[in-house]
Amino acid sequence: MAATAVSDQTTDLSKQYDTPLGLAHSTMQVLKDRIKLHYDLASDYYLSLWGEHIHHGYWPTPESEATQTKEEAQTNLIQLLLDISKIPSKCSVLDVGCGIGGTSRYLASKHGSSVTGITISSKQVEIANRLTKTAIEDTSSSDASDDNGFTKFGEGNVKFLELDAEEMGDFFSNQQGTFDAVWISEALSHFPNKALFFENVIKVLKPGGKLVLADWFKDEDVDVTTFINDIKPIEDGMLLPPLCTQQGYVNLANKAGLKVLSEPKDISQQVRKTWDITWSLVQNPSLWAFAITQGRDGIAFLQSFRAMRRGYANGSFRYAVMGFYKEMDIASYLIGGKFSICIHECRSWLWQAIQAHGVLALTVPSWRNQVMAAAA
Repeated sequence: MAATAVSDQTTDLSKQYDTPLGLAHSTMQVLKDRIKLHYDLASDYYLSLWGEHIHHGYWPTPESEATQTKEEAQTNLIQLLLDISKIPSKCSVLDVGCGIGGTSRYLASKHGSSVTGITISSKQVEIANRLTKTAIEDTSSSDASDDNGFTKFGEGNVKFLELDAEEMGDFFSNQQGTFDAVWISEALSHFPNKALFFENVIKVLKPGGKLVLADWFKDEDVDVTTFINDIKPIEDGMLLPPLCTQQGYVNLANKAGLKVLSEPKDISQQVRKTWDITWSLVQNPSLWAFAITQGRDGIAFLQSFRAMRRGYANGSFRYAVMGFYKEMDIASYLIGGKFSICIHECRSWLWQAIQAHGVLALTVPSWRNQVMAAAA
């Protein structure tokens, strides 16, 4: 994509409501409260501007950029995440930061998944349930929920919960190792404690389960001046704690015990058109009038769009997708239907141990207990 001229993107509206950006957030708890309030107040506007998917579009080729709508590009991004993660169909998915449920419904209807969507915003849960009900009524299907709160949607089913993602490890404590996949798109950058998120993922994933994510990042080599001019205004206006680098996420995931499934794939140039479209949409006077009702946060949010476009143009602001997985232990490997293969491998391991350490290797408790427990 050709570079966009971004030296002066001000318009009459943005000049009228100009506000200094780059202020530090007071505390992380206050920031979380502001994020919740923002989405409670603004989600209806998001729906009217963007439709059911509140995330970037992905235009993988110049041809797609010239011909595909933002709605098509948004589903392109979902498909890219499915491609890099290879999440199987008809599996259980936890959609973290689910917004108004667009991705959850897509995974249920097109992929046959059983999706639990969580968001910090009660308003988003309300909208997600409403959109789900409307879509079901359009197909003359039943919108009744089952005993676990799931609603049948296409080949799969969905349910939506108001839940702070930092509490998901405790919330699902009676269902440890419940989900085949954790999905998070453009939400982790909002979380003050990102290390806790990866630790919670380990708790809720089944052995062999996958984490797939898409998010915003700062460039590895951003200089101080660009950081002040571009990154700080984005963090301020978009209600973000300090942005991480892509490698920073990999390090946090590895520290929590996750393994890399798909290395970070930088798609900044393939998603940046999102902000050209967004900038044209926000020239609507009614949107600025609504922003005023939110005070400084509302104005700063719209003003930060200029910094987003600048950051994409000069490379200081990045967008990437990546995937991780939770390793399987011997017991899970056996229970997962790989009994004969695993027994063969166990025999091989035991034979190697006998060769190296003698017959006493057969008495090592960690070997014996894992194999016997799995076979029980």
